[in-house]
Amino acid sequence: MDQAIEALFDLCEDEDVSVRKQAIKDLPSLCKENNEYTPKVTDILGQLLQTNDTTELSVVQSSIMTLCKNDIKGALKGMFNLIEISNGPVREKCLRFLVPKIKMLGRDIMTKEIEEYTIDQCKKILRNVTGDEFMQIMDLLAWSRLSQSLAGQKELMEIIKHHAELSKSFDPSNPEDVDRSIYCSLHCVPYLCSAIPSTPFVSYLCEQVLPKLDQIPETKDEAGGLDNQLEALKLLAELSPFYVVHEDTPQHITSIVDCLFTYLPTPPPIEESSEDTEPEFKYSRIEALLYTLHHIVKHDVELICKDVDRLKEFKKRLQYMARWSMAYTKRLREVLKSVEGDAAKAAENKVKLAALKTMANINTMVKEFFHNPPSFKSSITLSFKPLNEKSNALEENGGSHGNKRRAPISFGAGDKDGLSAAKSRPGVDSVKNRPIYTPPSGKFSTNLSYQQ
Repeated sequence: MDQAIEALFDLCEDEDVSVRKQAIKDLPSLCKENNEYTPKVTDILGQLLQTNDTTELSVVQSSIMTLCKNDIKGALKGMFNLIEISNGPVREKCLRFLVPKIKMLGRDIMTKEIEEYTIDQCKKILRNVTGDEFMQIMDLLAWSRLSQSLAGQKELMEIIKHHAELSKSFDPSNPEDVDRSIYCSLHCVPYLCSAIPSTPFVSYLCEQVLPKLDQIPETKDEAGGLDNQLEALKLLAELSPFYVVHEDTPQHITSIVDCLFTYLPTPPPIEESSEDTEPEFKYSRIEALLYTLHHIVKHDVELICKDVDRLKEFKKRLQYMARWSMAYTKRLREVLKSVEGDAAKAAENKVKLAALKTMANINTMVKEFFHNPPSFKSSITLSFKPLNEKSNALEENGGSHGNKRRAPISFGAGDKDGLSAAKSRPGVDSVKNRPIYTPPSGKFSTNLSYQQ
């Protein structure tokens, strides 16, 4: 038997592609009555995933799936062993193939015992992964039973926290640091609840990222839309509802307000003000920061009221911005009022509709900050969050309820429509259809050893 299998392995490397394909196709048949060979055969087939011949690749994939259906544990053992000892293309190809295929097998084949084995193997791989590998493994763990219980979600959160390296100083010039901070924050969002707070991530973003936000390169992908600064602020906003106030909260509020001040210019003296000069407001960033501040200080209004002079300056800048935002909103409504039918679905007009939602959110929050003392009773849904069925009707009204991630919205003198539209990142299904970052090329967890 050993000699026969070795002979077939040799034929899998034959110069004739027809011979290779036939040998690959026949390999699973040798394991039907001899499951002890399944790991070894799967190992060889996993290495053959590197082939550039599409028809041969199809045969390789089909043979691996046959082994999975015949002996899932043996097949997974062979694949995971190969992934653990391999680097480069072999490891990459195996993971890219294995993760979606496991989910396709269904719960009949992926029993509780097999899932537990898969989860254990994933944890081993996570000890040393690249960003891309981290995404794929977390995608698989999110699909598993681990994500369906509170205890499992807490465990996933701990894994993400370890990979985020929250105790490490943030270097905005290092793409790996930028990707890791945003990328890991993105993965933890689906698991947040009252029992799983976002405090460690919000603290890290406030203490490490916000003070250096302007130093993060506003990188653009080939499609023309990836803005790491904006994405960091969006994630901070999405994390903030699950933040728990603690002794460092005043410092975090200071960081948020300081960052807001960079987007809220000081009003010019009355004699120098001119309605013809339009200041630039990055409304998407302002919405995200106001939302974050809104959620943190609502737990204790005194947190923002203690510094009377700073609150007064804050309100003065908000009032100045609100004056321009009202003019901006009016102009958008006039433009959209004349648009009907299919034209309303055009990309440009969708951005304007998103802008209305952003402005509605900002105006609602500004009003609450202007109460004396500030009052935070409104329920705000971020304009870039996924649209649910109940909020579809608001699409035409420019309501404040959520929608899918949109282009950043700016308003400046050099911008004819008051918009600076960039394409959104492509979505993925790994984190509830949330967009993800292109992972770093290097390994960002080589010093990590996760332990359950």
